[in-house]
Amino acid sequence: MINNPSSPQRWALTLAYNGAYFHGWQKQPDGVYTVQAALEAAISEVAAEAVGITVAGRTDAGVHATAQVVHFDTHARRSEQAWVRGVNTVADKHVRVLTAQPVVAHFHARFDAFGRRYRYVLESGRVRSPLLRGRAGWTHLPLDMAAMREAAALLVGEHDFSSFRSSACQAKSPIKTLYNIRLAGSPAFMVLDLHGNAFLHNMVRNIVGALVYVGSGKLSVAGFADLLAARSRQTAPPTFMPDGLYLVGVDYPPEFGMSTPPLPPWLWPDI
Repeated sequence: MINNPSSPQRWALTLAYNGAYFHGWQKQPDGVYTVQAALEAAISEVAAEAVGITVAGRTDAGVHATAQVVHFDTHARRSEQAWVRGVNTVADKHVRVLTAQPVVAHFHARFDAFGRRYRYVLESGRVRSPLLRGRAGWTHLPLDMAAMREAAALLVGEHDFSSFRSSACQAKSPIKTLYNIRLAGSPAFMVLDLHGNAFLHNMVRNIVGALVYVGSGKLSVAGFADLLAARSRQTAPPTFMPDGLYLVGVDYPPEFGMSTPPLPPWLWPDI
C-alpha cells in the first residue's frame, strides 16, 4: 500500500459511536479526548499521512451516533474494506466505521446535507434503570404523552428556535426548519424522533427539557407556544441530559449515492 503523490481522493465514512466515552465531537486545543481526535488519529495511521476530517454535524459530550457522516481527503490508495477494517482495528473501541465509499471531490459532509435525524430515548419512573444509564434520558416525573405531542406539533415548520438555543451556539441564524416530529411508545418509555434541515447547539436537548415540563404539568401547551414565540432562553426549562440523544441519519441529494443505514434493533425502531 504505497501512497500516490498525485491528487488526493475524497472518502466519506458513516460512523457509530458511544458519546459517553468522549468529551464531544470537536477536537480541542487542550487535548481532551474527543471523537474527532480519536478518529483522525486512526485514519491517519491507516493512511500513513496526516488526515483531517469534516463532519456532518458536531455532537456534544454524552451524545451518541448510529449514522454520523464525515469526509476526508487522502493520497493513500486503500480499498473500501481497508478503510473500514483498518480504521476499526486501530480506533478506540467506542467508535466504529460502518461504511466507507469514495465520493466526488466536491462532496461536503456538512454543507451538502439537507437534513439531520435525531432520536431521543426517554425513561420515566421512580427509579432509574441502571441498565439504561448513558443510553436513555430519565425523569422521575409521570408524563402526559398527549400533552407532549400537542406541544411538539407546534415546532413543525420554519421557526426561530432561539428559545431552544444554547448561549454557546455559533450558528449564524436561529431560524431552522423542522420537517417532522414524532413521539411514540408509552409514558414510562418513549422515543422522540426529530427530522430537520439543521439543529442549533443543544436544540434537541432543550426541546426535550421543555416537553418534559409539559408532560409533567409544569408548563402548559399554551406556555410552550409562548416559549417558542419568546425567542429567548431566559424563562425556558433547563437543558435535558445528553444520555438519550442519538444522531441517527443525515440526508444527502441522490447524486452522491449516500444512504443512511437502518436503525440498529437495540434502539427500539418500532416502538
